[in-house]
Amino acid sequence: MTKPTDEFKTISKYFAPLSAAESGAFNLTDDAAVIEPPEGQSLVVTTDALVAGVHFLPNDPPADIAAKLLRVSLSDLAAMGAKPAHYSLSLAVSSDLTEDWLSAFSAGLALDQKEFGVTLIGGDTVSAAGPLTLSLTAMGYVEKGKALRRSEAQIGDDIWVSGTIGDGALGLLIANEKMNDLAADKREYLLMRYRRPLPQLTLGQKLIGHARGTIDISDGLIADLGHICETSNVGADIQITAIPLSEAAKEALEMDPKILDLVLGGGDDYELLFTADASFETMSKSVVSEVGVALTKIGTITKGTAIRLFYENGSEHRIDQTGFTHF
Repeated sequence: MTKPTDEFKTISKYFAPLSAAESGAFNLTDDAAVIEPPEGQSLVVTTDALVAGVHFLPNDPPADIAAKLLRVSLSDLAAMGAKPAHYSLSLAVSSDLTEDWLSAFSAGLALDQKEFGVTLIGGDTVSAAGPLTLSLTAMGYVEKGKALRRSEAQIGDDIWVSGTIGDGALGLLIANEKMNDLAADKREYLLMRYRRPLPQLTLGQKLIGHARGTIDISDGLIADLGHICETSNVGADIQITAIPLSEAAKEALEMDPKILDLVLGGGDDYELLFTADASFETMSKSVVSEVGVALTKIGTITKGTAIRLFYENGSEHRIDQTGFTHF
């Protein structure tokens, strides 16, 4: 397989075409891009890094790696209520990376750019002796003073989540060739949820003015709820049976109930977790109808700082794995 031999030719061939929609990117031929923010809007910026063997498997399809790289950052924008616009990209690549890999990777980015309405405006490509390392900075806009924050949860708020929980963590098990007794269609569903998470961008924008403490679920439901509680100086009570699960996750739990903590704390869901006052429940159905994603109330914000999980009979569940940690 052919290997890339020149940084600037690689950028020109695989990445400059991804910048064509933004004139201020200058076809990636200058030192930086020049972008004019829309009037009355604040710039929202987030950066994520993915490392082979840590955040994705080295043999994952390049297009799936590209999709995950972009989508995890777009999920951060969703949690702030921002509309995505641009991104920059950096790659630290080893000498065994091939032209075929780069072609498939850039094609995957092109498809997701079209789907989510974003444009590449810059970046860097370097060689490295270590594992493939990818870093992406996503940029979006939100009306000034309207960005959603983690720190606004209030005692008495209801706690809501979008979509279903635990699919990403279970998908990683599938990618590592575990849970082989699970039905083939369920395995494929969980694998795709891990490799290609769906950022809840429309929902995030609809929650402006309604949600209080808001975060995307990347490290795990309990860990990310902990981030809301810590920054808002509150606690939380969660009803385990209220947590929404996909049919695939339900089947996996029936086969092995011991994976409950993984479902609650494994991460890679990229759904939105938010708090809202009681009035939100009356409008939640209209929000669901508009954005096309399920919303589920799973608990209540409380005094103190503890996060407690309860079964229907009132007994408390103690969780060992609260979430993914980067160190």
